[in-house]
Amino acid sequence: MTISNPLNRRRNINSNNGNNNVAGDTELLLLTTPKPISSPAPTRGFQPESGDTRRSATGGRIKRLQRPTTLANTSGLNQQSTSITTEMNTNVATVKENPRGNPNTAARMSKILPGKSLKYERLINQTTRTRTPTKAVDITSEAALTANGNEWLAQRQPEQKQQQQQWRLEDQPTAEPWYEHSSTAQSITPASTAAPATRLAAVSPASRETTAAAAMMKNWQTHLEGAEMHLSPAATVIATASAMATPHAKVGSRRGNASGNGGNSWSGNYQQQHPYPTPLATAAAAPAATTTTLQLCTQSRRDSSNNGNGGGDFANMTTGNGNSYGSSTSNNGNGRSGNNLKYFGNSDTSNGSSASDTDALLPDADAIAPAYQHSTTTTANTNTSRPNNGSSNSNANLARNSKGFYHTSTTTTSSAGASNNYEPAAITQPNSSPSYYTSPASPASARSASSPAALYTSNGASLLASSYSVSVSVSGSGSGAGYGSSSGAVALVCNCCSHLIARCCFGMPLLKAINVRRCVLALFAITVVTIFYYTHYVDTGVFVGLIQRDTRPSPLINCRMVSGKHTRESSRAPDHRSEARLRIDPKVLVFVETTYSGLGRDIAELLVYNRIKYKIEVAGKSLPVLTNLDKGRYGVIVFENLDKYLNMDKWNRELLDKYCREYSVGIVGFVSPSEETLVAAQLRGFPLFVHTNLRLRDASLNPASPVLRLTRAGETAWGALPGDDWAVFQHNHSTYEPIEWAQRNTQDYPSDSGGQVQLPLTAVLQDHGQFDGIQRVLFGSSLHFWLHRLLFLDALSFLSHGQLSLSLDRMILVDIDDIFVGEKGTRLRPDDVQALIATQRIITAMVPGFRFNLGFSGKYYHHGTREENLGDDYLLRNVQEFNWFSHMWKHQQPHLYENLTLLMTEMQLNYAFAKEHNIPTDSGYSISPHHSGVYPAHEILYVAWKKVWNVKVTSTEEYPHLRPARLRRGFIHRNIMVLPRQTCGLFTHTMYIDRYPGGRDKLDESIQGGELFQTIVYNPINIFMTHMSNYGSDRLALYTFQSVIKFLQCWTNLKLGSAPPIQLAEMYFRLHPEEVDPVWGNPCDDPRHKKIWSKTKSCDSLPKFLVIGPQKTGTTALYTFLSMHSSITSNIPSPDTFEEIQFFNGNNYYRGLDWYMDFFPAEANTTASPTTRYMFEKSATYFDGEAVPKRAHALLPHAKIVSILISPAKRAYSWYQHQRAHGEAIANNYSFYQVITAGDSAPKALKDLRNRCLNPGKYAQHLEHWLAYYPAQQLHIIDGEQLRLNPVDVMNDLQRFLKIQPTFDYSYHLRFDAKKGFFCQVVSEKRNKCLGKSKGRQYPTMDERSAKLLQRYYLSHNTALVKLLKKLGSRPIPQWLKDDLSTGT
Repeated sequence: MTISNPLNRRRNINSNNGNNNVAGDTELLLLTTPKPISSPAPTRGFQPESGDTRRSATGGRIKRLQRPTTLANTSGLNQQSTSITTEMNTNVATVKENPRGNPNTAARMSKILPGKSLKYERLINQTTRTRTPTKAVDITSEAALTANGNEWLAQRQPEQKQQQQQWRLEDQPTAEPWYEHSSTAQSITPASTAAPATRLAAVSPASRETTAAAAMMKNWQTHLEGAEMHLSPAATVIATASAMATPHAKVGSRRGNASGNGGNSWSGNYQQQHPYPTPLATAAAAPAATTTTLQLCTQSRRDSSNNGNGGGDFANMTTGNGNSYGSSTSNNGNGRSGNNLKYFGNSDTSNGSSASDTDALLPDADAIAPAYQHSTTTTANTNTSRPNNGSSNSNANLARNSKGFYHTSTTTTSSAGASNNYEPAAITQPNSSPSYYTSPASPASARSASSPAALYTSNGASLLASSYSVSVSVSGSGSGAGYGSSSGAVALVCNCCSHLIARCCFGMPLLKAINVRRCVLALFAITVVTIFYYTHYVDTGVFVGLIQRDTRPSPLINCRMVSGKHTRESSRAPDHRSEARLRIDPKVLVFVETTYSGLGRDIAELLVYNRIKYKIEVAGKSLPVLTNLDKGRYGVIVFENLDKYLNMDKWNRELLDKYCREYSVGIVGFVSPSEETLVAAQLRGFPLFVHTNLRLRDASLNPASPVLRLTRAGETAWGALPGDDWAVFQHNHSTYEPIEWAQRNTQDYPSDSGGQVQLPLTAVLQDHGQFDGIQRVLFGSSLHFWLHRLLFLDALSFLSHGQLSLSLDRMILVDIDDIFVGEKGTRLRPDDVQALIATQRIITAMVPGFRFNLGFSGKYYHHGTREENLGDDYLLRNVQEFNWFSHMWKHQQPHLYENLTLLMTEMQLNYAFAKEHNIPTDSGYSISPHHSGVYPAHEILYVAWKKVWNVKVTSTEEYPHLRPARLRRGFIHRNIMVLPRQTCGLFTHTMYIDRYPGGRDKLDESIQGGELFQTIVYNPINIFMTHMSNYGSDRLALYTFQSVIKFLQCWTNLKLGSAPPIQLAEMYFRLHPEEVDPVWGNPCDDPRHKKIWSKTKSCDSLPKFLVIGPQKTGTTALYTFLSMHSSITSNIPSPDTFEEIQFFNGNNYYRGLDWYMDFFPAEANTTASPTTRYMFEKSATYFDGEAVPKRAHALLPHAKIVSILISPAKRAYSWYQHQRAHGEAIANNYSFYQVITAGDSAPKALKDLRNRCLNPGKYAQHLEHWLAYYPAQQLHIIDGEQLRLNPVDVMNDLQRFLKIQPTFDYSYHLRFDAKKGFFCQVVSEKRNKCLGKSKGRQYPTMDERSAKLLQRYYLSHNTALVKLLKKLGSRPIPQWLKDDLSTGT
């Protein structure tokens, strides 16, 4: 059985490009525990079989994994050379053979894997130079087990000797023991199984029964319980003649993490207790051909050969450096690197250096031979005086070091006749304190310590007697000089560092005491050198490929609707339109619990995002007017809390249900969470039951539901759903049909799972209306779950019969700003450009017409590293692959330019660069750096764009504000179409996935149903802003857009497309013609706007109050009186409209904010400071202008509004006479009565004059319009008659309303002029300054017929004005209003 547990694998393990034979995958063999074999005819064990599958005598079979290592069959034990590796936690011997004599071919021992749930584990590696089989010998003696400090001493159970069951898989029925075997193909003859190659001499029964060792093991087990084992070197050696050990009950943990070409790494932590200890086996005599000495040694050494990249284990490896925290042999520089494994490490021919327990740290093997306690006698075809640690020595090391690893001394005989002897010095060991890691078979102690904790935490820092072997624990790194090396310089530096640490910290020879000062100085010097080294190579690009490159995310979105046999064309989005939609308006009525409720706010925001009209009403009050003549005012009724609908008073409930049935209007309801948990509670009046306060997971949709249009069924949203207050529905009527299912979260309710398959729960339900004639869609949770937002839009479309349906067409354009702009290390390289082109082709297959849109600043071309400059060139060689647009030449912000000529010069430089490098210049699209000058509009930017680039389209994220994104809109200014630009969560500094704010999970959340996903769903036209830096490094932009497009195809029926910017702009304004006119906001109200606004502008120049009229009510007199105040300043007169600017209505508004502010210079007519100066503007046409309140509030939200009212009939007649006085032809040709009674068939000029006479007098209507934008506290209404008769009191009241200081005493400056008939300004004691001849003119009296007509016409409007004034409060009813109402009745 192949064992695979993806949770044990590290995510950043990359593929091994080397041929690591030693690190090959393994197989599992089923085998019984062999007895001592004395007969050549075995009854149990391996039997030779042909083919790749072999079986044991008991029917167990071998299952193979990947990459088998080829080894020839062996037919007996007559080979002349044997290498033995014995492991304390094994009880089965295996035999391997290397038939070809290849020194790079690895033979690896297998071991029993304990535990009911097995993980991958790297096994023992060893290498032989000659054609020698390697045999793992069964050492099941208790003596050997006692030496194992990391495992428990299992109690023997003699009664289970014959039926002992090893650890096995849960789904394997056999009781035979499993053990892990190399994937090497071999066949074992009966002879080979009959007589094992080596048996350790049996220890005495007294030694096996030593209770002191068992007590020590229990203490050690107590220390290690629940903790992860750390590796520590030891300084002990034990010579053991033989060993037999029972299987260990606890296997030490091992961790590995490798990246790039560094080698293989596995992660596992085995802390399982063996339930069935192996009975003690009788030891057999070992053949004379091999002599094995069991030693507990510091350097647990792995003799193997590997022609792959020197991988590491128990450490984080960089590419191909062959670093190891574990054991390895010295560097021979032959370009071959063995796998340096800390776990039972046997390694040879290793180019890597080791951080701990390694021979590579030893500067000279000869110099330390007396202290290096491991002996090997080898007869081979060489003539050397000592083992060549850099070549292919076949050393099977099995001695126990300080953390429970084995090391053996092996004498190997071959037919060569030559000898290679390497004998250690004699070992002596004092025994003055309790010993740990010692075997009862050998009284020589491994290491003395007062407690297991002291030994465990010592980490090999203590030196024992000089005759002991020394262990070095240094954090370092090594590099193979051959295949596993990423750079020869890296290998040299790392190996030199290792030797330097050894020399400085421990001296030469290594037997000297540790010099802490030398060690610290050495580490400091190495740190400084490393910093300079990496700084140099990172800057020049050598290590750019190693830094952060392995973290590039790959799109993981897969759905069967796209990649499987189910295609998107297999399910078409239904059309919800029907004739019933003609009887209702496309508007939603939303009932909320309070005006501040969370779900109600979410509903309103979602409707605004999709530009759906709505009205908010607080539930419990009387119903609003539902009909308009014979048409329903609302297409869908939404209840934030379904209980408010179910518990409505009888009258309102019947009225609402009647409206829904008559106009076929549906209802959407949400089950509101509550503290009370309901179980199968029936909804009032419906055959429907609800369960509340549940936690759910794994949502899926009903593909047969007719509600789904925008949303696509067929996928499952795996994982826990947000919130713990879900409600699910249970029904017993055919009118109900599920729309969304979910599962109960078994992790939260483990007792309810019981291993049974759960039935899906209905989380969103459709009521077809068969029960009471009203269709409904009920939600069991709020809109926090992204899928509910899509279903809510589908519900509105379905229940409104298509009246509220959204278009399914979505256009996507991705801008890449700042091409050629960026610091070194952040720019594009050739491989980044290749990835950009490749990803563009992938996206084009999903989004027809898609091309990245690149914006460039030519000045910074070739300003990167050498490789980045090559990327610039490669980008220009592929200029035809992309769309292009212009930035500024120096990436300068246009609002900093006040001179049009200088700004155009900068643009012309970029234009010349484009021509020189064959970049298209006719796109008609441009983006300003940081959106400067687009909004707030810098007028000379628009002019320069037109003259240099003929720009027709631009885009910005700043109009009207960056946030909230749902309110971004477009506009047209100076014939340049400005489109809203969207953000995707990527900014200039987001280059690496591990540095993304919130990590990859946060980015994936935005992609998979989050902000980015919803942005595309809600906006028909999407222009996304990205930066060049997002496409280098980890290439987050490529990952983001490829992933979100795939996710859109999985979950929606949207039809994605793309087009050039000009086409997108034309489509946008066809969809939203109401956005053609801009709305200028106040730059000082948004800090972002203030940063990109002209420095010569000041918000203090804007007016603080407006006099809005209407016309012919005394606005000119008020303007004159206000100008008399020393702290009040008006605008500069206009050459066309005199004192009135008339900016907020008419064509002046399209001239822009700069044009308006030019009327309010800082030095305008006063010496008052800006903080005490009160600027104001008077334009009498503002009062009844339809767009004026909105525009004025956008620019001047805190301004005070002043209006003057007189009798509307008198005002109409005065306007008519004013037009006659100015020679208006229509007024002179028609009587006043003819003008006010003109019908719709009258000439246009006559109708226009009629409207100008009558419409401004609808005071209540226009004041309501203003009050929709300004609060009542900012509105001041002046009685025009009082202003004419008693201006002093009126002006004093106005000063108090405006809070102007100091107060101006108008009683000394105003005097009644008998000739004019109104008050004038006092110039001297005998002289007054009055208004012009056109003011205060005496008109003929209005004819009675016209007066009565106007009184009847304005009756309803005057009545509404009275109600409004009473609603506003503290405003007396004018006498003229009372008179008009009394006369009219």
